[in-house]
Amino acid sequence: MKLAELFNNRKTVFSFEVFPPKRDNPIETIYNTLDALQDLKPDFISVTYGASGSLADNSTCEIASAIKHRYGIESAAHLTCVNSTKEEVTQVLKKLHDNGVENILALRGDLVPDVEPKEDFKHASELITFIRESENDFGISGACYPEGHLDSRDQIEDILNLKKKVDAGAQHLISQLFFDNNLFYDFLDKARIAGINVPIEAGIMPVVNKKQIERMVSLCGASLPAKFTKMMSRYETRPEAMRDAGIAYAVNQIVDLVSQGVDGVHLYTMNNPYIAKRISESVKSLF
Repeated sequence: MKLAELFNNRKTVFSFEVFPPKRDNPIETIYNTLDALQDLKPDFISVTYGASGSLADNSTCEIASAIKHRYGIESAAHLTCVNSTKEEVTQVLKKLHDNGVENILALRGDLVPDVEPKEDFKHASELITFIRESENDFGISGACYPEGHLDSRDQIEDILNLKKKVDAGAQHLISQLFFDNNLFYDFLDKARIAGINVPIEAGIMPVVNKKQIERMVSLCGASLPAKFTKMMSRYETRPEAMRDAGIAYAVNQIVDLVSQGVDGVHLYTMNNPYIAKRISESVKSLF
């Protein structure tokens, strides 16, 4: 099933993201996570690509195929392009197709320090066009950024670039994490005005420790509302309290988003079944 079809029945879609184990960890560790996530019955699970964008030792395809065929849940494989040639991407597309993976989240990918990017793909929109014109029929999703991509001069430029992704063939969008729902609603209004009419899922990341949020903010530039920073300050030295407060904050975000009629919610699980279960059980009646 193509992911865009999940939105046809007007149901609010609820999905998860997982990531492959690090190279020094056995791949079986992800299946322990998936065993636990399976019972939560997400509409689909996406699998991130290697942090370096390297094709070597990348287990995204294997995991995405297992989610679909072993666990009976629709899957989407992340695919980055800035560090890959067209020939390499073609190999990945063939491997995904041969393993029964029908959906791809097409991304530019992060620039790697001291590694010269390849020249074949400079933007995600170019990758989306390449996938759409390939011999295999994939459902294509793209990423969007409620506060604008760090490389964009402003939000207007970023939304115009997002329109290029949709015009190139992206059928569904998943947002970067955010902690202020009003920023997401403002982004949605501007995206719709720009003619971006595909389903847009809100990306929610439960924050369970200060180190995690500092890393995430440095990577994506998400702003932190005052009530969030006050929560962090109050509980940062108490791990269990910080975890529970972070879960509650994510639940409150999701309740508000669903009540406002968003197309879907994409939960960044961080491969933590306990947190995913706590949140899913709190909001399951909403979906």
